[in-house]
Amino acid sequence: MSGHSPVAPPPTFAQLFMPKLITVFREGYGVRDLRADAIAGLTVAVVALPLSMAIAIASGVSPERGLYTAIAGGFFVSLIGGSRFQIGGPAGAFIGLVASIVERHGYDGLALATILAGLILLAVALLRLGTYVKYIPMPVTVGFTAGIAVIIAASQFRDVLGLNIAHEPSALLPKLEAIAAAISTISWQTVGIAALALAIIIVLRRFRPAWPGFLIAIAVTALICFALHLDVATVTSRFGEVPRTLPAPSLPTFSMAKLQAVLPDAFAIALLGAIESLLSAVVADGMSGRRHRSNAELGAQGVANIASVVFGGMCVTGTIARTATNIRSGARGPLSGIFHCGYLLLFLAVAAPLVGYIPLAALGAVLLIVSWNMAEKEEFWSLMRTSRGDAVVLLATFLLTIFVDLLTGIAVGVVLASFMFLHRMAESVDIQAGGIEDVADTADSTKYDADAASERDVVVYRISGAFFFGATAHVLTALERIGHTPRLLILDFTDVPLIDTTAARSLHAFVKKLARGGTEVYFAAARPNVRHELVATGLKPPLMRYAASVASARKLHET
Repeated sequence: MSGHSPVAPPPTFAQLFMPKLITVFREGYGVRDLRADAIAGLTVAVVALPLSMAIAIASGVSPERGLYTAIAGGFFVSLIGGSRFQIGGPAGAFIGLVASIVERHGYDGLALATILAGLILLAVALLRLGTYVKYIPMPVTVGFTAGIAVIIAASQFRDVLGLNIAHEPSALLPKLEAIAAAISTISWQTVGIAALALAIIIVLRRFRPAWPGFLIAIAVTALICFALHLDVATVTSRFGEVPRTLPAPSLPTFSMAKLQAVLPDAFAIALLGAIESLLSAVVADGMSGRRHRSNAELGAQGVANIASVVFGGMCVTGTIARTATNIRSGARGPLSGIFHCGYLLLFLAVAAPLVGYIPLAALGAVLLIVSWNMAEKEEFWSLMRTSRGDAVVLLATFLLTIFVDLLTGIAVGVVLASFMFLHRMAESVDIQAGGIEDVADTADSTKYDADAASERDVVVYRISGAFFFGATAHVLTALERIGHTPRLLILDFTDVPLIDTTAARSLHAFVKKLARGGTEVYFAAARPNVRHELVATGLKPPLMRYAASVASARKLHET
């Protein structure tokens, strides 16, 4: 009977992509669960209402597009998503990216890029690549998140200070220059409203954390502005009246030239959406003890982005703060997210005229709080102190996100982190030289006798660690330090879990060089995957031989 445990079969399509809504219903879903989800959905809607509008305005589009995104996009995230508690909608992380796209290509360009991003996410899901998003290192995630927080905060100065800026650039440095040039137009009434909104949010979070601080702050400030007839910019004064219903489904204008122009932005939206949604799902798993299906979640995000644009919205993704609120409010399953969409749609139909009275300074204050919470300050400073390599990756990602763009920041951060990881892996590879006389008949023996090796003209080298291209030079340098040409060289591969093509080919060249001098080479205890790679590069008898252990290599040679 074999001692190997049976290999688990690969997951089926249904196991990977079945929506959590179906799973919840199969487990049993009653009236009590429905009531809990209805209450949780209402709580989340109260939080999502001001945030959705604020994020849309900061992104350079009208506030109703944020509501359309939360309603249409959020519906599909909950309906077919792979997380029980994920709440979809517009996210602060997209503000800088979306504002840049709108500035360069207009809303039609944003809509086309978002549809393409949705198709990319669907392809990533169907190719089952969702699990690979977890390989983005923490310094990269913290770096671009902190960079986005800075961009969000900077984008609120115009509204919280009441500055008169005809056109506000999306890039940070031109934006700061425009703000500095317009600082003389500051409105102290607007500053007062923003300060009041900030104070209300901060005080309520300190003393009444269960209360909807964002909604209360914008309601109070809107009432004050209306009652006192303050000269403060409102939603209506800048954007006009908010529609009462979702727009009729439509698609953006399409042309090959436009598609080529927005394709890089589509990849940026897809990448950021995948990262944000799966991070949010992981947070939800940690809070609830459940486990999400990453590929199902990415597929739902793809459908949700397409649906959001069809109904006049913008980019949609999983939102960490709203998802956490959903769990804390007692949600039992994805129906809470669907209820949240229904409540927002009901609000749009009944209370849309009231939105016009909301001061933009109050929405700016809301996003200042969001940016402060996004910054992950403790993680940022902890990583800065952890190691020089992590600090370099973090700062590179952070600064490139702020001063260049998000995609460049993530790409450079991942590449830097990968090189540093490879360097650490290469440094961890160890090689020990010794003899053979004191080797026991076990593959894991590490005791070698160098004097005996000289007497028998046998040299043993034990390699430990992943033998890949980064470690090749280190290993071959050590092997080439053999003072004389031995009759037999045994390479103990007991502790080599893998070898790549570069290392195998370099080893092949080294073995051929030894063979010309009359040295036989044995590979002891090479694992099947390692042996396969060695054979694939041409290392076959009579050039070299294999043995199950160092001791068996000795016996094989003696016979």
